[in-house]
Amino acid sequence: MTKRIQAKYKSDRRFGQNLWGRPKSPVNKRQYGPGQHGQRRKGKTSDFGLQLVAKQKLRMYYGNITEKQFRKTYEEAARRKGNTAENLIGLLESRLDAVVYRCKFVPTVFSARQFVNHGHVKVNGRRVTIPSFLVKVGDLIEVREKAKSMAIVLEALASGERDTPDYLEVDPKGMVARYQRIPVLSDVPYPVQMEPNLVVEYYAS
Repeated sequence: MTKRIQAKYKSDRRFGQNLWGRPKSPVNKRQYGPGQHGQRRKGKTSDFGLQLVAKQKLRMYYGNITEKQFRKTYEEAARRKGNTAENLIGLLESRLDAVVYRCKFVPTVFSARQFVNHGHVKVNGRRVTIPSFLVKVGDLIEVREKAKSMAIVLEALASGERDTPDYLEVDPKGMVARYQRIPVLSDVPYPVQMEPNLVVEYYAS
């Protein structure tokens, strides 16, 4: 088991939730934190603590984005017109690694980042190797020809573990997708409750 997978499952147990909705998550069997003090009774969480957990949950969900990068995303969301919390979700869902994950071209958001890094994805016919690349409405995302026969891709597409959201138009056979629109919080199929409003409060305080 890789260090990243171990850390991912450890995060599930720390938050006490199956963040990615995966059937193999240990939190399905052990709903308490990792480590020798994991079963200790927890006291009441402060407002700051709730905000911090909401921020860490969202950051981890998108592949454990670095704090620096996540803050930059928040600042961009705050700069844009409209609701900052909704803008934040829209920006996170517009990341290329998130789009590749939503299209079911790979099984996890962690593998999506690696998949993009290795140059297996094209946007509008051009190879893109930056996971944080922001996909625009109308953009065409496709798996490169050489990667279409990879086991990880074929297994992910055949999996019934999750559905493709309706803001993406996906052709599984051609391994091509179009980004139809920027989603709002209610559009995104999170397996657990996300609270971007608390994330906004965390950074604004």
